[in-house]
Amino acid sequence: LTARQVKDRLDAELVGNVSLRVQSTERPDTWEVHGRGELQLAVLVETMRREGFELTVGKPAVLFREVDGTLHEPTERLSIDVPDEHVGAVTQLLGERKARMEDMANHGTGWVRLNYVVAARALIGFRTEFLTETRGTGLLHHVFEGWEPWIGKLRARQSGSVVADRLGVATPYAITGLQERTTLFVGPTEEVYGGMIVGENPRAEDMDVNICREKKLTNVRASASDDTIRITPPRRFSLEQALEYIAEDECVEVTPVAVRLRKVELDSGARARTAKRFKHAQA
Repeated sequence: LTARQVKDRLDAELVGNVSLRVQSTERPDTWEVHGRGELQLAVLVETMRREGFELTVGKPAVLFREVDGTLHEPTERLSIDVPDEHVGAVTQLLGERKARMEDMANHGTGWVRLNYVVAARALIGFRTEFLTETRGTGLLHHVFEGWEPWIGKLRARQSGSVVADRLGVATPYAITGLQERTTLFVGPTEEVYGGMIVGENPRAEDMDVNICREKKLTNVRASASDDTIRITPPRRFSLEQALEYIAEDECVEVTPVAVRLRKVELDSGARARTAKRFKHAQA
């Protein structure tokens, strides 16, 4: 597939989908697609994937507006119904996102209704954490509320990424050593490449690993050397979950047969130099 074919497909989508906007960028093979929420964009990408297109999608971002010389951002009215034992966890999640509680109602049935006004960009990635904290029992609904002045920088993803440092096939031996301190996204015998995200690091920094490492073969055998290896099943993402999960310097690689996470800059040395320049600029 060529960039022209992808552009023709986006132009064809604009004919019947009046809520989409496509804008050109500095690169001839990259476009900005504006829609109503990350779900609509995920539907478009999933449709193109099933039609045989291969493309890379960056992290969704919220559009801002300047009103009377002040930067404004869109806000959403969020309604949540959760069992009362999960109220503390949910309020903590929204507090970190600078959400403003309007009211809370407990009707004595074991369920609590929470109403918030929250910045639209704070809801990107919130659904996954919400379902995790409420063990899938919570209900949420949000609708556009209005425009308010920019509330400042929000909490970013706390965890880092585990990045493959070479091309090859993931081995059970390497996975066994990594799964004790990380959450992996790939299983044994899956092909990986340098710059591909293969797991989640509990710490904030990224970690480059050799997930293709094989066990050294020797003539010496120990009593416990050939025990059965227990491998934890990898964590799999849907397209929408992947778009919510990635950080600013990451993207989602979408093909008809796979959805992969990767760094925008595949070379680890270039990523380290970019991070070093960023730290110097902040200092």
